[in-house]
Amino acid sequence: MKLFLTRIVIALRNFQQWLVALVAFGFLNLLKVFPADPAIRFADRMARRIGPRLGRHKLMLVNLRNAYPEKTDEELEQIAIASWGHMGRLAAEYVFLDRLFDFDPERTEPGRVEVSGIPIFVDLRDNPRPFIVFTAHTGNFELLPVAGKAFGLEVMVLFRPPNNPYIAEKVFAFRASRMGQLVPSHAGSSFALARRLEQGGGVGVLVDQKFRKGLMTTFFGRPVQTNPLLAKLVRQFNAEVYPARCIRLPDNRYRLEIEPKIELPRDEKGNLDLQATGQMLNDKVESWVREYPEQWLWYHDRWHIKRYL
Repeated sequence: MKLFLTRIVIALRNFQQWLVALVAFGFLNLLKVFPADPAIRFADRMARRIGPRLGRHKLMLVNLRNAYPEKTDEELEQIAIASWGHMGRLAAEYVFLDRLFDFDPERTEPGRVEVSGIPIFVDLRDNPRPFIVFTAHTGNFELLPVAGKAFGLEVMVLFRPPNNPYIAEKVFAFRASRMGQLVPSHAGSSFALARRLEQGGGVGVLVDQKFRKGLMTTFFGRPVQTNPLLAKLVRQFNAEVYPARCIRLPDNRYRLEIEPKIELPRDEKGNLDLQATGQMLNDKVESWVREYPEQWLWYHDRWHIKRYL
């Protein structure tokens, strides 16, 4: 009887996940009927209306209050609502990702996408060596590997699949056809990245994800644990490290930036300082978020506080 009930619970959970995926992709497929600009603006408006009604909105406001104690409640609410809008845009932009990336270095008139740091892209492509590009959940971060592939720069991208297996399957297939080689984040993913670096290639990682057994660091002045993977890969393969981000501009335009190589901190013996490196990554991401706070995913439980709400 207990086994039978367990099977029913599992079946109901699978059905719920399937139904959520069906609704989500049904909505995205509907957006395909419309031109990109009105569809993205519509998703923005819908997310701004629906988001504040969800339980995660409370977490967003707590995160914002902790990060910006000097701001008023009204200012924090505005940032939170704008952040929901950007999440709506991110979902809609998946549908039009191929059409959104229109960068052409030969074009005289500005397009939808502008790229800063082109010589770095070209140098990494033409002079192969181990390197790591790190970014955060800012703007449409999915455009960065698309840009790399457009420049002929193959980067192995580490990503965390959605918890919903039906959504994860479709998202993986969509990303793989547009972003090059992908590695789902799991117990063995670090070995795949290591092999790539050992072969003289490049990898891309997000460094602002929640991590339960990481380096003790701070983010917006509050303690967080940071994944040591990047620092360990650099220590093992002497890989170069480049920050990169996407910034949403007015009128559904984007700026992709890859910054010059950064020098990571070392101890008195010349060895890479793992904890100081983790803090350096957090400080870089924090500087990005402070510049465009509404473009970061504040509903993300970076500080492990959801369990207290």
